[in-house]
Amino acid sequence: MNLVIQSTGPLSADHHTTLVALARGSRVTPVDANAVRIAGADRAQRADVQTYCATHELDYAYVDADRQLRDFGLVAMDMDSTLITIECIDEIADFCGLKAEVAAITEAAMRGEIKDFNESLTRRVALLQGLDASALERVYDERLQLSPGAERMLAGAKAAGLKTLLVSGGFTFFTEKLKARLGLDFTRANTLEIVNGKLTGKVVGEIVNAEVKARTLRETCAALSIEPTRAIAMGDGSNDLKMMAAAGFSVAFRAKPVVREAASVAFNHVGLDGLLRLF
Repeated sequence: MNLVIQSTGPLSADHHTTLVALARGSRVTPVDANAVRIAGADRAQRADVQTYCATHELDYAYVDADRQLRDFGLVAMDMDSTLITIECIDEIADFCGLKAEVAAITEAAMRGEIKDFNESLTRRVALLQGLDASALERVYDERLQLSPGAERMLAGAKAAGLKTLLVSGGFTFFTEKLKARLGLDFTRANTLEIVNGKLTGKVVGEIVNAEVKARTLRETCAALSIEPTRAIAMGDGSNDLKMMAAAGFSVAFRAKPVVREAASVAFNHVGLDGLLRLF
């Protein structure tokens, strides 16, 4: 295995020496100023490596030494708090004075404390009834920001020949804008019902929950004539777990504990472009 260590800033030589010893690796090779690759790392040393990295705010990942990014054919991403920094529904709710109430439900759902995602989404969307649909545009224009490294990650994935899928329990208003802005290949999300310029408090059609996310990943792979094992899935909440399990490699991005535990790797500090340094 290769052990890839990443930091948000330059990695000192002291880190190199300590990490090679902790990992019982054979040699260390700089990837760039902020990352190193340790060859021949012993996964039995993971607990020690994890403790050291947590103490020094480093991200680590064990990766098969012969794996390359171009071996994959698809990168599938969650939207809210993964590709972008916000939870769109929480910011929409702010325009009707209900952000705290909606955000509490969102947080509980993402931690996995509310098991029925459909119910949690239905409850939150119902609170938006009567809100002027122009609030969606304001959220996009005034509050939506891409996560650090998002554009670099997408450019690197595309250069390696991967297609891109944005699959979200959020809303098509935002996924479609991001698809056009970022040149994404596929998107799937929920559609908010709008009548006479107002949100009705309802979602039109099938709700994109954990099962639908996983199914969308598999269907997209089938359309690309690749196996799901050649997909990378990135997410942060419990409703991403089934999609991540269906993929051959998964990244927990600044994620809830239950997601970090299940993922192939976790990025708690570095940006989404950390993906490019792994292979």
